[in-house]
Amino acid sequence: MKAVELENIVKTYPTKKTTVTAVNDVSFSVEEGELFGLIGPDGAGKTSIFRILTTLLLADKGEAKVLGYNVVKDYKAIRDIVGYMPGRFSLYQDLTVEENLEFFATIFNTTIQENYNLVADIYKQLEPFKTRRAGKLSGGMKQKLALSCALIHKPKILFLDEPTTGVDPVSRREFWEMLKRLKAQGITILVSTPYMDEAKLCDRIALMQDGKIMTIDTPGNIVRQFGRNLFSVHSENMFTLLNDLRAFPQTESCFAFGENHHLTLTEESMAELEEYLLVRGHKNAAINKIEPGIEDCFMQLMKSPSQPFPNEMAF
Repeated sequence: MKAVELENIVKTYPTKKTTVTAVNDVSFSVEEGELFGLIGPDGAGKTSIFRILTTLLLADKGEAKVLGYNVVKDYKAIRDIVGYMPGRFSLYQDLTVEENLEFFATIFNTTIQENYNLVADIYKQLEPFKTRRAGKLSGGMKQKLALSCALIHKPKILFLDEPTTGVDPVSRREFWEMLKRLKAQGITILVSTPYMDEAKLCDRIALMQDGKIMTIDTPGNIVRQFGRNLFSVHSENMFTLLNDLRAFPQTESCFAFGENHHLTLTEESMAELEEYLLVRGHKNAAINKIEPGIEDCFMQLMKSPSQPFPNEMAF
């Protein structure tokens, strides 16, 4: 049995002037015990998919199942077997850490003690602050409390909607370590994130943009399908360099990536490129061949003939 199945899911939101399609004919499945990632920027449709799967939102079209249960007909059964951590901190901020956890345990007719082994690694970090109100916790501690509350009823599937957004790098690493331990206990995990560097931590990923899935595969396979040489280019005037590289006749794609620009060419001629940059005033330009990453693959998938250089996106 598949842990999650979606078939041709469509979700739209009407506005005063038009109708926004948040999820556009999306289909995919997740195996039991898998750590599956929905990767994409804000507005890609990740949250709408999670809310449909956790029975909080109705799709306009299509069918979705969680462990064989239909999200419409069997919504009560699904709510008993899933844990959901929304993107925005939604616990009771005027209750203490301990009171929040006890409250969620009571809702599911269980106790902290009964399932303590499941949250022990996480809750031990919270115990020194168990009498502190949730609203007074740091971002990383709020994240750990929310995860503990989502786990306290021992769910079979865990949905985590952008759980590391706005959290410091150390807390992000700790969080993914916790997910690895939960996966080892047999829990199926679906996580959404705008951070491309987190994609490689998943078993499989779906790259999303504008409500559509561009590709689904393991992170390694997606990178291997990049299919061309990638170059990192740097010079003193990076803004001018970007425009000049895009104007180079053999340029296929060129995007700003941190302190460098990532470049692919239709025809590789390093001597011609170096001479071109020298003429354009880039005397100390450094050109290096590099291995592509998930973000490079994402930008390549976004590229279309009508938009050869899509705007850089903040991930």
